[in-house]
Amino acid sequence: MSLEVGTIIEGKVTGITKFGAFVDLEEGKTGMVHISEVAPTFVNDIKDFLTEGQTVKVKILSISEDGKISLSIKKAMPQQRRSSGGQGRPQGPRAQTSRPGSYEWQPPKKPESSSFEDMLSKFKQASDEKMSDLKRMESKRGGYSRRGNTPKP
Repeated sequence: MSLEVGTIIEGKVTGITKFGAFVDLEEGKTGMVHISEVAPTFVNDIKDFLTEGQTVKVKILSISEDGKISLSIKKAMPQQRRSSGGQGRPQGPRAQTSRPGSYEWQPPKKPESSSFEDMLSKFKQASDEKMSDLKRMESKRGGYSRRGNTPKP
């Protein structure tokens, strides 16, 4: 079986780096799984998800002209497993609790058909709110004035 883009095959993890993992494929070829393609969740340390010698299913994303093979583990997972945490996810008490900042990705909502004036008005309102918050925070901290580098009284 030849290696083709879109094919899902098994391979063995042969090396792990900060940015990804190298996987031995058939025909003596090696591909790389970028850290962003390891799991459907944020991956801070790839060693939490993969170990050397582990057999993994990978999907071939691309094959460059110079023979470099780009792979994905998360795209090789069945659809229902992607949203439930994925393959190689750490197990234990911490893995099952919901922590602040651990959000499921959701596709952006379709923008309502708004006129340009409506969008501009919403942007201006949000911008004004951010500027007032920034000014309020600067005055609380007693920061430096932009006009001269003298402390505020």
